[in-house]
Amino acid sequence: MQSTDLGNKESGKLWHRKPSPAARDGIIVNIIHSSSDYLPKVLRFLNMAFDSSGDCLIAGDHQGNIYVFDLYGNRFNLVQRTAQACTALAFNLRRKSEFLVALADYSIKCFDSVTKELVSWMRGHESSVFSISVHASGRYAITTSSDTAQLWDLDTFQRKRKLNILQSVGIQKVFFLPLSNTIVSCFKDNSVFAWECDTLSCKYQLPAPPESSSVLYKVFAVTRDGRILAAGGKSNHLHLWCLEAKQLFRIIQMPTKVRAIRHLEFLPDSFDAGSNQVLGVLSQDGIMRFVNIQTCKLLVEIGSLDEGISSSVISPHGRYIASIMENGSLNIYSVQALTQEINKPPPPLVKVIEDLPKSKLNSGGLKMKVTSGRVQRPAKSRENKIQARILKQDLTGNFENKENEVSDGLNKKRLQILLKGYGEYPTKYRMFIWRSLLQLPENHTAFSSLVDKGVHVAFLNLQKKYPIKSRKLLRVLQRTLSALAHWSAIFSDTPYLPLLAFPFVKLFQNNQLICFEVVATLIINWCQHWFEYFPNPPINILSMIENVLAFHDKELLQHFIDHDITSQLYAWPLLETVFSEVLTREEWLKLFDNVFSNHPSFLLMTVVAYNTCSRAPLLNCSLRDDFEYFFHHRNNLDISVVIREVYHLMDTTPTDIHPNGKLDAFVALTKGQYPVFNQYPKFIVDYQTQERERIRNDELDFLRERQMVEDMQAEVDQQRVEDEAWYQKQELLRKAEETRREMLLQEEEKMVQQRQRLASVKRELRAKEMHLQDATRRRFLKLQQDQREMELRRLNDEIERKNLIRNQEAVAKEMREDADTYRRKVDLEEHMFHKLIEAGQTQNQKTQKLIEENLAEAEQACLNADWRIQALHKQRCDDLQRNACYREVAKLLRENRRKETEVLNAMVGEGAKKWEEAKEKDFHLKSEKKASALSDASRKWFLEKELDDALEHAEHPYNTVPRCQSGQAASSYVPRTSQLKDSSEVDSSTHISLNQRRVQWDTMEQDLMERVRNLRQRLTAQARNRRRTPHLLAT
Repeated sequence: MQSTDLGNKESGKLWHRKPSPAARDGIIVNIIHSSSDYLPKVLRFLNMAFDSSGDCLIAGDHQGNIYVFDLYGNRFNLVQRTAQACTALAFNLRRKSEFLVALADYSIKCFDSVTKELVSWMRGHESSVFSISVHASGRYAITTSSDTAQLWDLDTFQRKRKLNILQSVGIQKVFFLPLSNTIVSCFKDNSVFAWECDTLSCKYQLPAPPESSSVLYKVFAVTRDGRILAAGGKSNHLHLWCLEAKQLFRIIQMPTKVRAIRHLEFLPDSFDAGSNQVLGVLSQDGIMRFVNIQTCKLLVEIGSLDEGISSSVISPHGRYIASIMENGSLNIYSVQALTQEINKPPPPLVKVIEDLPKSKLNSGGLKMKVTSGRVQRPAKSRENKIQARILKQDLTGNFENKENEVSDGLNKKRLQILLKGYGEYPTKYRMFIWRSLLQLPENHTAFSSLVDKGVHVAFLNLQKKYPIKSRKLLRVLQRTLSALAHWSAIFSDTPYLPLLAFPFVKLFQNNQLICFEVVATLIINWCQHWFEYFPNPPINILSMIENVLAFHDKELLQHFIDHDITSQLYAWPLLETVFSEVLTREEWLKLFDNVFSNHPSFLLMTVVAYNTCSRAPLLNCSLRDDFEYFFHHRNNLDISVVIREVYHLMDTTPTDIHPNGKLDAFVALTKGQYPVFNQYPKFIVDYQTQERERIRNDELDFLRERQMVEDMQAEVDQQRVEDEAWYQKQELLRKAEETRREMLLQEEEKMVQQRQRLASVKRELRAKEMHLQDATRRRFLKLQQDQREMELRRLNDEIERKNLIRNQEAVAKEMREDADTYRRKVDLEEHMFHKLIEAGQTQNQKTQKLIEENLAEAEQACLNADWRIQALHKQRCDDLQRNACYREVAKLLRENRRKETEVLNAMVGEGAKKWEEAKEKDFHLKSEKKASALSDASRKWFLEKELDDALEHAEHPYNTVPRCQSGQAASSYVPRTSQLKDSSEVDSSTHISLNQRRVQWDTMEQDLMERVRNLRQRLTAQARNRRRTPHLLAT
């Protein structure tokens, strides 16, 4: 194994001979970085990252030195000095020479590794950034802190989106899935979400893991194809999620030696198409184990209990593994060498044994001993040990970054001249100048060790004594005071330390290391001899101030003496608060520009100058409260005048009373470790510590005894309460028993009353039942009477209906007799007509045809005339009937409004009218019968005449031939009694005309009977309605 020390070199080779990593550890080179100061120390590497090619590695240490290691070209280069620790690193995948670095001040910077220039500076986080994930296209990057995750556009270096969450949840990691456009966010409550990068819409959420293997996820890893997510935490269980199916498909249990998992990363393979099968698991013991997630077999291990691994990263092509060890060095492993034993072919199954020559069979010098176990390797001699060369820094080297060498780049004399000219330093460069003047070492490791000790017991309840609104400011103040207390024990008992440190904490709250070192430098230099009279105020320092004030303003000092005002009142409040109570922020900064630029005695002279410049209001004060108020509140005093007065006092004060001769010159803090601070009476502090411990023990004993007494008192009180409760319960039971007896008596009385009421209710119900039965019986009798009346009415209606039917049958019988008489008459006429036809059959065929035509036309004219007469007669009858009906309805409607007697008279009158109408119709029927008899006689006469004419014509057929009789018959509309002049009605059409007329008469007879029947039904219905609703007609 080769080892390389970077030292103070900015570039060089990683190894000086070709590396040949052993199969047992696979280390190519071990890289350390040690400083060449008078107190050498190792600078710890904190973070690292590979580029997309896998041959270039970037790493940063806790002092902000960032190196690029070219494993292919065997070179390293110092590309940047950030002067503060880096918390995360990543390469920009689009521009290969650019890389992103997250710093301790919560900012992210982008540098170019070739030009070593700052490309961009991104701010926005309020806590330390611990992860940077770059999109596969190189356009976007996600930076993650404990409280937020931010999406950056690497083309414009502008923030695109910000993910805010509740403090109770917290973020574990937010990263891009490889070769996809998906963002995965993992939170401390084990929830895992997937988001679309462009729209930031939620694609899915993984379900909760099973309760049988519940693990609080801390670390995550994804295969190169983005299909499998591995998650682990403070357990020896590994959860494997399938992101396509969105379900947990395997749980791997690591060996029992593994109690927590600190880092996970898949080992890429060139032939697995991105579906990585080997997973590297870094556990709490500093050993990284590589397991196959399909077969669950342990393949190889790197690291050991003696040389544990702190963090690790694997190159994208899977050839190198870079690990930061717990001692701060950097190891580069060869994956090929580690897997050599795994990938070698199995030994042959067949072995051949050869015989030795006889000359060698008896040789006894070659004896071999086969032992089981590990093969014993030969021990290395001292001469064969690899010597690690430590390269010293070239003191004459020219550094490009002047920011880290501020003490050499700034001249204190020139700064003092600038300060006297302008009165203060530029605001933009003030903090830089202060750090240069105070020569702060920035001991990250030492400060971290102090901070890691936690909050000191003396400052646990700091917020009660100093209620600060800003929780962040209170937390920084508590942490700074605790670090000072852990540095020196006296600061845990110093009551004015919060007042002394608060202005610096407020000024440097975003950089706690600088804040601590500024306060520590202030205490070592400007607070010299303050603690010699501890726990009293520094009497020696106050005596110096009083001597200087006596020399320059005896009147003011005499005024203080006259009013019993000591230096503990007019000087000590200003010193213990370093003027923060009496000055504004700008005035205080201006004052300390001059304090840090001069001798430590400048601060004491400032106290004297503040009093002398305020002598006018002070001489007017006579009460002690007024003096206290003056030195604890702001006054209308020009700080520039005070500073000029301080310089005047520094120049004019005699040497024998000048504090300059009694205070040491400025001494900066040492690098690496902070100096020991013991300038205080240790026995007093120890005594106070012992007394405090004794008081604490006594207080604990007192509290314990008081707790015992309180417990006993509580038991007594509880017993008394229980007794009182028992007595009260017994009393309540007795009262309850009496109450129950009274309630029983009342219930019995109520039962008696209820029985009485129930009996009366039963009697009432029985009476009501009898009334109801009587009413029901009466209703039943009335219903039977109504039914009988209805039956009688029905019988009357039936009798009337039968009478009506009998009358109708009589009328029908009479009509049938008339019809039979008419039918016999027609038959007789037809018989006579047939005789006439038989008599004229011998007529000439031509004459017969002509006669038939004339007879048919004459018969048709007669039929037409009859049909028209009948239609007119029928219309006249219908009109008369309708008029009579209308008159009847009108009369009925008028007479319905009269009284019942008038209705009866009207009914009688209407009956008389109906009888008259029936007589009229009977008369009309008789006239019709007469007309019918006359018509029959006419036809008989006509037939007889025609028969005679036919007989006469038969005797003389050619004497007379009628001509065109049809025209006269068709044009004349005469009644049936008119005599026909035609004598040629002997043809065969006469029989057809008679049949048609008979059918017509039958039809007319049926219509007439139907109309008579309808009229009778209407009359019957009207009479029935009049009988049923007489009271309606009366209204």
